[in-house]
Amino acid sequence: GKGSGAVSMLRCASLRRPALLRAGVRRLFIQTESTPNPEALKFIPGKPVLESGTRDFRSLKEAQASPLARRLFAAEGVASVFLSVEFVTVGKSKEADWLALKPLVFGAIMDHYAAGEPALNDGDGADEEVDSLTIRDDDSEVVQMIKELLEMRIRPSVQEDGGDIVYRGFDEETGIVELQMQGSCAGCPSSSVTLQAGIENMLRHYIPEVKEVRDVGNDADELDENEGFEVNMMDMVKTKPPPSK
Repeated sequence: GKGSGAVSMLRCASLRRPALLRAGVRRLFIQTESTPNPEALKFIPGKPVLESGTRDFRSLKEAQASPLARRLFAAEGVASVFLSVEFVTVGKSKEADWLALKPLVFGAIMDHYAAGEPALNDGDGADEEVDSLTIRDDDSEVVQMIKELLEMRIRPSVQEDGGDIVYRGFDEETGIVELQMQGSCAGCPSSSVTLQAGIENMLRHYIPEVKEVRDVGNDADELDENEGFEVNMMDMVKTKPPPSK
């Protein structure tokens, strides 16, 4: 009768529900975290993003190697995409509003996992790139010390804030260390303060050969130190070095 039919339909529905819940996308719970940069948010999908390493995309043109980054750039207002193992940092244009943009970012990330696509196309894996902080056989003693300090004392705090730091070189004659800030740290009004008050002070304290630290990122020349917001000078570099002698 009708009663038994209704019961059987309910039973079928109850049997189907666990299968739906077992689907990967149904279990996807995306968390967000703020960063010291008001124009960047950290999205944590609870699933691996990259197998290893990081990738920083500053435009849709640069993102051709990443299906996930392309989906995110399709959302109007997305200005940059930073991928790591556990999270995605999305930077927005100054005109965009997070209230309107966040649902689009959530949707793009969920669509990516639903499609089962890799974050990077084959042959474009971050693990194929040598980490800039990896100590090489031909590194001088000073460069080895710089890389070790950056890896152990600086990088964890920067990554916690949704970014990363890339070593670009050291000039032994001038004592200048060149770095590139990525993710939430790129284009952040506080990044120049972070370099000077945190990274530079620490490197100069432990390594007398270091005289200056410069950001050689794409947006470094466009930063206005007086623009933006007040920031604790140690926002990103939470390990304060001992005072210089």
